Amino acid sequence: MQVDLSPFVKAYDVRGLVPDQLDADVVRALGAAFAQVVAEAEGAPSVVVGHDMRPSSPELVSALTEGITSRGVDVVRIGLASTDGLYFASGLLGAPGAMFTASHNPAQYNGIKFCRAGARPVGQDSGLSRIREIAEAHLERGGAGEGGEPGSVSDRDLTGEYARFMRELVDLRASRPLRVVVDAANGMAGLTVPAVLGAAGGLEPLPLEIDEMYFELDGTFPNHEANPLDPKNLVDLQARVRETGADIGIAFDGDADRCFVVDERGEPVSASAITAMIATREIAREVERGREPAQVRIVHNAITSAAVPEIVAEAGATPVRTRVGHSFVKAVMSESDAVFGGEHSAHYYFRDFWFADTGMLAAMHVLAALGEGEAPLSQVMAPYDRYAASGEINSTVDDAAGVTARVREWATGRYPDAVVDELDGMTITHRPDAGPMWWFNLRPSNTEPLLRLNVEAADAETMEQVRDAVLAQVRG
Repeated sequence: MQVDLSPFVKAYDVRGLVPDQLDADVVRALGAAFAQVVAEAEGAPSVVVGHDMRPSSPELVSALTEGITSRGVDVVRIGLASTDGLYFASGLLGAPGAMFTASHNPAQYNGIKFCRAGARPVGQDSGLSRIREIAEAHLERGGAGEGGEPGSVSDRDLTGEYARFMRELVDLRASRPLRVVVDAANGMAGLTVPAVLGAAGGLEPLPLEIDEMYFELDGTFPNHEANPLDPKNLVDLQARVRETGADIGIAFDGDADRCFVVDERGEPVSASAITAMIATREIAREVERGREPAQVRIVHNAITSAAVPEIVAEAGATPVRTRVGHSFVKAVMSESDAVFGGEHSAHYYFRDFWFADTGMLAAMHVLAALGEGEAPLSQVMAPYDRYAASGEINSTVDDAAGVTARVREWATGRYPDAVVDELDGMTITHRPDAGPMWWFNLRPSNTEPLLRLNVEAADAETMEQVRDAVLAQVRG
């Protein structure tokens, strides 16, 4: 029987419907394949495994554990955790890791995010394709080639150590008192926010009044989807901030590796602005440690705001542009020894966190910046929000490559001085000396027949004109 796992073993992780795509047999085979491709190849004696609050997670953890231990590799289970909690465990223990989560997807989904020891990424080009192929072979022949002494299983709760580690990276004790509304969306932030920002485990209380929204861990998401990227899922948070006069609102996605921020007016703060702000803080800290600014590198993806590299350069540091996606950002950060990286999707990466992404640490940086002065968050963030952006707009197309080529021919004919690059899809940038600044990026989805358009310009009117003109070409 031929088996094809490609519909749900994707470019960056595993994510599919339970049990239609992901069931115990499939996950067991993936566990054995992960042990072969990563743990055995790297000589790692154990793998650390965590999971989110989805109802299907415990059964799937058991299946993955069976697959891994069948290869003679030990498993350390850390239980309920955020994705950045799993990365912390991988870094602390020096072990490969597997996190069960479908992030912001609805309740019927689950998935696995794999990493190598030290939270290093496992993506399509760094082992995930090979894991898929071996798992398919195991399923086709009905076994994983087990033999020899099976690995052992142990349990370890690292939540307290994770919280203390985060507190050491960003010190919030000197902040002015802040009223903070946090929407955990019934996801893993309901576990991690009290642990890190509260006084759990004997930690010193912080000058933060946390107004908790939807902190009960519930993988059926009874209040709203755990996807703050969709504006409708921010409505409750925005209303609570306005009603209570809070200083800031923070929303986390289901596995709490991303954070989204609204200011004291309930207005969303762009992820690019947060990227630029945290970048300046990390640059300043490196300079305080004695490094020359030009030696400090900040990574940003191809569709973050043009303000990000501008602000990084103005601070004397070096911006490094890369493709969209955590495996690319992490790899470039490691190669360039960058101190920080940010994406438009609210993934924030830190050298001091094994180059991995963590929503909690990003939220703590925003709280620290706000708490250092008396200005409201809208004023604190204003210098980092320079341009008008469209947000990501998806269009269904039959021939993504053909449509992209047509748009390129149109754009270069209409704007002969524009600069074209193909780092990630196609980016066309209008030269500022030829009129108002604008750029757009058109890139295909890895998994669907979609083209994703992002547009940014010097002002809203220009952005709307460019957006509409490009969409007319894409859809026309």
